[in-house]
Amino acid sequence: MHETGNGTGNGTGNGTGHETGHGTGNETGHGAAHETGHETGHGTAHETGHERSREQNHEQGRAATGHAPWADRAWAAVLERTGQIAAEVGPRFPLYADPETGIWKTTSRGSWTGGFWAGLLWLRALASGAPQDRSAAAACTRRLAHWTDQDTATRGLIFWYGTALAAGPGGDSLAAGLRERAARACLAAYDPERELVPWGEAFGGPRMLARVDSVPGLVPLLADLGTAGERAAYGHLTRHLTLSRTESPPRPAWQAGPDDGWTPCAEPAPGWSRTTPWLLLGLADGLHRLADRLNSRATGALWEAADGLMAPRLAPADRRMSPRLAPADGLTTPRLAPPDWFTAPPLAPAGLPAPFAPAAPLVPPAQEDQPAGPLDTSAAAIESVALLKLAALARATGRGSEAGRLTARARQILHRLCTGHLSARGALTDGCYDAARALAPRHELIWGDFFLAVGLGMLTGRMAPFAT
Repeated sequence: MHETGNGTGNGTGNGTGHETGHGTGNETGHGAAHETGHETGHGTAHETGHERSREQNHEQGRAATGHAPWADRAWAAVLERTGQIAAEVGPRFPLYADPETGIWKTTSRGSWTGGFWAGLLWLRALASGAPQDRSAAAACTRRLAHWTDQDTATRGLIFWYGTALAAGPGGDSLAAGLRERAARACLAAYDPERELVPWGEAFGGPRMLARVDSVPGLVPLLADLGTAGERAAYGHLTRHLTLSRTESPPRPAWQAGPDDGWTPCAEPAPGWSRTTPWLLLGLADGLHRLADRLNSRATGALWEAADGLMAPRLAPADRRMSPRLAPADGLTTPRLAPPDWFTAPPLAPAGLPAPFAPAAPLVPPAQEDQPAGPLDTSAAAIESVALLKLAALARATGRGSEAGRLTARARQILHRLCTGHLSARGALTDGCYDAARALAPRHELIWGDFFLAVGLGMLTGRMAPFAT
């Protein structure tokens, strides 16, 4: 299913970085708290208890993350840029923009990135409170319906990020219904023997693939469906963690073979910039959604996986985090039992013990083994959101020093993006769609814009960590 873009050819294709990728009813964006049937925004009528509560939450978020005025300016610039994009693309979906001209390559149906555009429009609508912004966001979300029954694990990215803000703080019942239909379709596609939702055939190529970009979005989407959905979300998450972490650096894609075996795929190659950020994002959402359903051993295994993935990204003195395996407790009998194979220690980078592994750059190259090649700011933006979510979880469980380390790196990433890669028009440049094919190698990418906006919203206290 190739998306045609503005008369310039296919917007995506098999293996060209078409990544697959919880909203809660009360998560808020700045100026958008407690959206029930009415709308609130900067300076609108609801100025009493709700307004004071929103401002207190904002200030608490600011205090927790310690952000500076540069983040406020960048937030405003990204939202202004969202309005510019909307005026340019109309009812179409933006994929990536030329770094010189700012002109967007668009698709008619959104491809795997459609949910990020809908999410950006909802961020703008909730921040502004303007009825016309809300109408534009709601219309965009409705246009995602085409993908509900398409055979692709990218439905996690499309429908989670395209509906979380709409169905949560936006109070959009149509979006909530769309999300549930998509989630049930994904649950129906879950393979209990392989323990995953297959990559699918919608974009061509083999169906039975496991790709890390199918983890984020799909984990919270499935977890919303009760016990069966929670089991599928846990299986999908741990299957991808187990496969990817059998190699170092983690291998992002595997193809199912005979007798329950798996064969490594050549593309995306190990060292792909978005491998670890996607996994960390899925882990954060899994820990948030599933922790109450897991025993201490299973929860501890997920945290250990996060530690292993984070080890090269933290400062050398901070790499070993506090243990998380709680004593066994008869009251925490798991509804989802941890498989025995998911207890291996985190893998160290090849050839180096973990304490001496080189620190990862704030903005990674698109391919780890090509440090002189293009950067990928979108990977950095995704990582910042994952870190802020993990920091919130650590803070909530009394691990303040760990939360501080995670927040510090997220803040450093966002500062680098905003001071080194954000254009005067509010575009996050230097994203790389697909380095192997030289496709949009130094461009503004719509998911980069989205995750930058979410990271800034979280850093400045305008968004709750799990609003999306």
